[in-house]
Amino acid sequence: MALKRLLCHVCCAQCYLGALPVLGREAEQVEGFFYNPNIMPLLEFRRRLKGVETAAEQLKVPVHFERGYGMEEFLRRVAGLEAAGRHRMCMVMRLKKAAEYAREHGFDAFTTSLLVSKHQLHEEVREAGEEVAKDLGVPFLYVDMRGQAEAGHAEAKRRHLYLQQYCGCVYSEYERYKDAKFI
Repeated sequence: MALKRLLCHVCCAQCYLGALPVLGREAEQVEGFFYNPNIMPLLEFRRRLKGVETAAEQLKVPVHFERGYGMEEFLRRVAGLEAAGRHRMCMVMRLKKAAEYAREHGFDAFTTSLLVSKHQLHEEVREAGEEVAKDLGVPFLYVDMRGQAEAGHAEAKRRHLYLQQYCGCVYSEYERYKDAKFI
C-alpha cells in the first residue's frame, strides 16, 4: 500500500460501493468526492446524490459533495459535440474537479468509481485521468474494477439505495431508451 490518502470521484452509490473494497487495498485512507454536472434531469441528480449521502452515512466513510446542479455549464461545454467528444469532455470536467479538490486538500492521488462500470470506456477514462493528472500535478490511479460491478450493485440493492438505469446525461438516457417500445 503506497498511498496514504486517495480521493475517489464518486459517480453513484453502487459504483462507489464496488470501488471501496478495491481502493482500500490501494490506500490507507479513501475519501469520496461527488461532482456530476452531467446527471439529468434534476430529480435524477438528487436521487443519486441522496444515494451517495446515504451510503456514506451507513458506511461511515467521508464523502465531500459538490451539491450545486451544474447542468447549464455541462451543456455549454458539450453542446454541438459528437458522442466521443461529449464523453471526453464529461470525463475531463469531473476528473479535473476531483483532482483540484485532491490537490487543495493534500491527497496523494485521485481516481474514480466510474472504473467499476462495465459500460464505461476504460481507456478513455484512463486517458482523461492521466491528462488531468499531468495538468494539475496530482497522480491519477487507474484500477480496473469492473469485476466489482455486480458486488456494488448487489450491495446498493441490499442497502435499499437508488439504482440508476443510465449513465447520467440526457444523451445517455436517449441511448438507453431510444429503441424501447412503450404503450
